[in-house]
Amino acid sequence: MKTVITIALWLISIFFAYQIYNSVMEPIKFDRVKKERYTQVINKLKDIRDAQVAYRRVTGKFAKDFPSLIRFIDTAQFTITQQRDSSFMEYDKVYRIDMMREVRIIDTLGFVSIKDSLFGNDSYKNLATIPFGQNNEKFEMDASTIDASGFTAPVFEVKADKSVILYDQPADLLANEKAQISVEEVNGPEIIVGSLSKVSTSANWPPYYDTEKK
Repeated sequence: MKTVITIALWLISIFFAYQIYNSVMEPIKFDRVKKERYTQVINKLKDIRDAQVAYRRVTGKFAKDFPSLIRFIDTAQFTITQQRDSSFMEYDKVYRIDMMREVRIIDTLGFVSIKDSLFGNDSYKNLATIPFGQNNEKFEMDASTIDASGFTAPVFEVKADKSVILYDQPADLLANEKAQISVEEVNGPEIIVGSLSKVSTSANWPPYYDTEKK
């Protein structure tokens, strides 16, 4: 009986030691997985933002959906220009003399494709898919216009739900992550860039992820 009791106590001790180890290590593993996955998702959101900024530069608005944005990347071009100052003499009717006039001349030097400028390969064709999603889930994207101090301004927003990115992680840790409110974390249940309520191309991730990108 003593042997049986001793073995039972050892098994119970091992069980509780394992539980304690798990309770300590599980959040550490979760944090590592989260940062690795968030980094890839955020890098893709930055690519989408760059493409949207280029879209607005050329068209004056933001793309409302990914097919429109991808077609734009496929076909559109940046115009390369050069500004230079010049001057000439012109007769002034008021003073009745020739006077120097200064002008700024914009020369078109050429064109470069958006695709080559921003991506250099075909990675943009998969721009809508969220990395690590279980079923090839897509980013949610929308664009609109708002009134900004009397001016009509284009806006856009792209987001991914954390539960899609961390679908295989412990439910309690995922719930805590979605409720995050901290300057060092991605706040809220989603990773978001842009806004449909204000003129902004900023995001809700902390500077850490921008440092990683650089």
